Amino acid sequence: MPRLLVAPPSRRSLLLSRPLLGILSNTFSASASPPPPARAPPPPPLPPLSPLLPRRAEEAVSVAAASSGIAASFRDWFLEAASGPVAAPLKALDAIYEALASDETPTLEALPLSEQLVLSVLRHRPRRLPDGDALLLLRLKFFDWSGRRPRYRHTRAIYHAVFRLLARARRCAVVVDWLRLFADTNVAAGHPRFHDTLVIGYAVAGDPQRGLSVLGRMRFRGLDLDAVSARILLNSLVDASLHDLADSFARNLAASPVSTCILIKSLCRRSRLDDAVALLDTLPFAEASRGPAAGSIVTEFCRRGRFAEAAQVVDKFSSCDVYGAWIHGLVEAGRLDTTLKFLSDKKEAEGYIPDGQRYDKLVYRLLRRNRLGEVYDLLVEMMEEGIAPGRSTMNAALCFFCKAGLVEVAMHLYRSRMELGINPNKDVYNNLIRALCRGGETEEACLILEQAMEGGHFPGRQTFAMFANMLCQEGKLDKVRELLDRALKQEVWPMDSVLAKYLVALCKSGNVEEACEVPQIASSKSHVGLYHYESTYKSLIRALILIKRVDMLPRLILEMQDMGHIPTRSLYLSVVCALCELNRYAEVLELLDSQLQRSELQPRVCYNYFISGAGHAKRADMAREVYNRMEISGIEPSVESNILLLLSYLRSKRIGDALNFFNLIRGKKPPGSKLYNVFISGLCEAQKPEQAMVFWREARDNGVVPSISCYEHLVLLLCSVKDYDSVIKVVDDFRETGRPVSAFLCNVLLLHTLMGNTLLKALLRSRDKSKPLDVKGEEIEGQEAGRLLIGDLITSFASGIRNMNDLEQLGEEMEKYFPVDCYTYNMLLRGLSMAGRMDSACNLYERMCRKGYQPNRWTFDIMVHGFCKNGYRNEAERWMDAMYRNGFYPTWYTMRLYNNASLRAHDQKIISFV
Repeated sequence: MPRLLVAPPSRRSLLLSRPLLGILSNTFSASASPPPPARAPPPPPLPPLSPLLPRRAEEAVSVAAASSGIAASFRDWFLEAASGPVAAPLKALDAIYEALASDETPTLEALPLSEQLVLSVLRHRPRRLPDGDALLLLRLKFFDWSGRRPRYRHTRAIYHAVFRLLARARRCAVVVDWLRLFADTNVAAGHPRFHDTLVIGYAVAGDPQRGLSVLGRMRFRGLDLDAVSARILLNSLVDASLHDLADSFARNLAASPVSTCILIKSLCRRSRLDDAVALLDTLPFAEASRGPAAGSIVTEFCRRGRFAEAAQVVDKFSSCDVYGAWIHGLVEAGRLDTTLKFLSDKKEAEGYIPDGQRYDKLVYRLLRRNRLGEVYDLLVEMMEEGIAPGRSTMNAALCFFCKAGLVEVAMHLYRSRMELGINPNKDVYNNLIRALCRGGETEEACLILEQAMEGGHFPGRQTFAMFANMLCQEGKLDKVRELLDRALKQEVWPMDSVLAKYLVALCKSGNVEEACEVPQIASSKSHVGLYHYESTYKSLIRALILIKRVDMLPRLILEMQDMGHIPTRSLYLSVVCALCELNRYAEVLELLDSQLQRSELQPRVCYNYFISGAGHAKRADMAREVYNRMEISGIEPSVESNILLLLSYLRSKRIGDALNFFNLIRGKKPPGSKLYNVFISGLCEAQKPEQAMVFWREARDNGVVPSISCYEHLVLLLCSVKDYDSVIKVVDDFRETGRPVSAFLCNVLLLHTLMGNTLLKALLRSRDKSKPLDVKGEEIEGQEAGRLLIGDLITSFASGIRNMNDLEQLGEEMEKYFPVDCYTYNMLLRGLSMAGRMDSACNLYERMCRKGYQPNRWTFDIMVHGFCKNGYRNEAERWMDAMYRNGFYPTWYTMRLYNNASLRAHDQKIISFV
């Protein structure tokens, strides 16, 4: 009969469900709600527990209170299992194992040894000790110790228990060796059922044929197996797939429900499910319902996808055992929705409540699919039904809290694991570490990882990669190295992606030598997959360049291409530049030849890359050699090739060769705007204003309009050499091009206006009153006379400084006509500071911040400098503190003014005191 007891929901569980439902409703909505309609409403706001948004103060308080309540409720539930009616004997058994683990066996001398006590110890799983080989050794240690005690002798049941433990631990060879030793002794004389023990031992060890040979010797002596031993041997034959021997052996056994169930199991394994159902019908209904036979048939039907036939068996034999098998089969098949509906229907109709093991299996499957709403419902249901949580339930609850974003609750329960009897498994540690990493708690995650490895649990691949990446992002590379060393000792999986990111992080942090050792670490463990990542080659190449180990660079480029990666232009430039800087010209040409033989790049593009790389290294001779090879190979140099070689000459300060090459190109074909722009800008960078002006005039005479960048370079150079008359000519020409003025150009003009009145005088000398210059470079007609002019801008700025007028309005006007930036604001602040208008400077600073511009070091330095120069020592101190808080430091000159102001203030205090 199914279980009909339905416990009413307790007050404690109802109180628990309210905060959980309130907090996690948004989190679970994705998994529990139906699909949205075609025209869905706008998405709801993010939940308050979202790690992407900071919580408000009131939300943080409510969440903290709710988390505390949830943790207290689950703690009480776990404590009920730890302090229940069976808790005292379990604690005593835990104490026995603790004594065995600490080699304090003399403290166990007072134990009243009996068959029941020894069996209880062997079957017990201690809470504070890990499972696995360590636990098996402790059990065998107790078996050996108790067998040596006087006035006590192991019984056959205890031997069977030990054999089963060894078999489950896959130590069947140990069992066979023991049995062989026992068979060679004369123990049989004192144990009339010793041969039964041998047969059972061989059966449990997975060697039933040897058990049959022992049975043959027994029958030769007139002995036979008892009913229990015979059934164990029959079941072993079925497990070993010796079905013919099992059928033959079963014919000689007396019919019983147990043997019939074993034969049904044999038929299921042979896929004879119809015969298994027919044999099941021969059993009495009560036996068929209670025994495992019907469950075996249901499980096999589910495993083969025959759910309709399995459902017929479930409907016919309605019992807890059959229901449990049906739930197990559905869960294993991944039919979770069907499982949940079945549980809901049976609970409502018959009051059926599955055992904790079925709940745990369903909870874990739902957790894997992140269906957290159903997991929450099942956990609360277990609470309400009074099902004592086992270790699997506790671990599932911790995993649930981690996935639901309630890592505080999970950590609260984890810290009390000893008291609550929680023995975290690998899934718990993985979820805890991942949840802590998502919250940025890397220190706590490191502690959890240490405790996990002490318990024999190493993080999974996803957890390991996530944790290592988080450590790399935070710059904790020493911990990453320690983690990698431990992982490499485990040899459980390749960590190529982690090693690649670790190498990149080392290169970014400047640990180049250690970065170069990472490939040796990987190759020592055959982690060749490290080189499948393009970032590995890029980071390794750049690291070798930094430490001047360029001999390996060509080989790495070729290996990179062999692995299917295409080097970028910047990577080619870096490699060629590094080789040229150390005069490795032969290796550069060899690399060039090898690249030309490949099909990754077009030949002209390949030549251009090498010309550019040599030019960046300021090795014009090498660039010319590559250029000549391109011409010899029959490839006509493109405009880009000519520009790159011209830049090589200019960067190498070989102005004469640059002029000759430019004349050579000009003799073949009239140069275009690109070539003029590069040549004029290069001459400006080489501080050659006369030559730059000559070729600028030539370009304009030939109808070529230089780029805005070319004008900016030219104006900047002419201003730096204080050739302001030429500056005005260039600005006038810029006006005629009809382009909008750039922020850089105005910033340069304003800067030199601040430096003196020479620019203003040059402007006044050349300014045509009838044709003023506007910001867009157009002549102003009568209706446009109100617009801001470049010349008027310079005049107003200079006169504002001279007359100490307020420059705030000027700043507002400037914003209307050209894109100002932080540099512009800094110059306006400097002008106000020079004029002594620090109140206006503060207003301008506030407007700058309101506009969204981020003050930089020079902004704060200008303010501190101005307050110090104008005698406002207290305000200077306040701005100096603001500078430090923002992570900036003053210039040397400003710091000297600030110290002098502080000394003057100190001297005045002393004088006033005297």
